[in-house]
Amino acid sequence: MAPLESSENSNIIKIIILLALVLLSLIVTGSVFTGEKFRIDSKVLQKAQEKYGPEARSRLVAWEELLQRYNGASDREKLEKINSFFNKKVVFSNDIDLYGVQDYWATPFEFLARGAGDCEDYAIAKYFSLKIIGMGEEKLRIAYVKALQYNIFHMVMVYYSNPTAEPLILDNLVDSIKPASERQDLLPIFTFNGAGLWLAHDRGQGKLAGKSSRLTAWSDLMQRMAETGI
Repeated sequence: MAPLESSENSNIIKIIILLALVLLSLIVTGSVFTGEKFRIDSKVLQKAQEKYGPEARSRLVAWEELLQRYNGASDREKLEKINSFFNKKVVFSNDIDLYGVQDYWATPFEFLARGAGDCEDYAIAKYFSLKIIGMGEEKLRIAYVKALQYNIFHMVMVYYSNPTAEPLILDNLVDSIKPASERQDLLPIFTFNGAGLWLAHDRGQGKLAGKSSRLTAWSDLMQRMAETGI
């Protein structure tokens, strides 16, 4: 009986490995999500070019190269490079003009392929780009704020070097990265990431208010990213 049991175990292991490979292929349909080895599938690049033109492909390739190049950089350099890249590469446009709806949270692929998006698209793209190149989620959040100068609601990405540190603000409206205390033009309302949702408390960490899945737009975004591999 021992040889039979060994054979059965071997078959089970092969099946598990096969299922794992199938699952992996589904996860990375659009890209390989691993820092310096980050790759965008050639089919995705071709589709972007066919739909939005050669500039779309160029933006996606430039993003791929950026993530590969700065995977091992310091946190500050990563923040500077990612913030500058998106602020320069993509133009601001309202969701109603791009998608025909009042509010749509684009994936980084959609954002770069179109070459346009609004404030949450910038914040989302910066957030996921920094995660790809190895920055811990505990350091990253997306913040919903009010831009007092323009009297509009707005989104930015925030970075915490440690849990008690003053956050740095990455904003599509302001190219320089500044600490929250120097952005008195922004009134914080809440922040979130993949781990949770926090109500704003002055300009610090805030009070945990639940899971980010409470945000319908975030849940929809995560589903679309899973379907496309990012």
